[in-house]
Amino acid sequence: MNQEDFQSRPVLELREKIQPEIVELIKQQRLNRLCEGTCFRKISTRRRQDKFWYCRLSPNHKVLHYGDLEENPQAEVPHDSLQEKLPVADIKAVVTGKDCPHMKEKGALKQNKELLELAFSLLYESDEYLNFIAPDKHEYSVWMDGLNALLGKEMTSDLTKSDLDTLLSMEMKLRLLDLENIQIPEAPPPIPKEPSSYDFVYDCN
Repeated sequence: MNQEDFQSRPVLELREKIQPEIVELIKQQRLNRLCEGTCFRKISTRRRQDKFWYCRLSPNHKVLHYGDLEENPQAEVPHDSLQEKLPVADIKAVVTGKDCPHMKEKGALKQNKELLELAFSLLYESDEYLNFIAPDKHEYSVWMDGLNALLGKEMTSDLTKSDLDTLLSMEMKLRLLDLENIQIPEAPPPIPKEPSSYDFVYDCN
């Protein structure tokens, strides 16, 4: 189909109808990734051996389990071995970049500017924070999307926009496959008038 076909009103209406399904699919994928968990590196201003901690979402999406690790794991870390818990219901806000408490500490900003783009924190209780430094930009986007989904907010990362465009385009092409080389009318056909008699309808009684 050419570009004009994709801009026609019926096709745009179909796109709007499909979009919520795709957004829900991406949301479920993000939550599944949080359930698998991620290993985070502890950032220290002192030059010591790297230390790690692991965080993952419970299968019922109600609790974040986390705990310290001696080394970077090669597989998922089970819930039982993670000592700490944070109920999702207790999370009051998610802050990023310069607003994170661990990015305000002396020397942290000068240490590595790239860390700012990977930093986020969860505020719970009055002034308690759970601080993260994502391993990379992709993992940062996955966690920000997943946390926003958990808190009932919109997923706004570039990764979500990219995934949405790709999946929506694929789904549209699949649904319009049978209409190749067929002219799509701008308006639906008129509804026929009601018949003068309904004598042809079978009476179940």
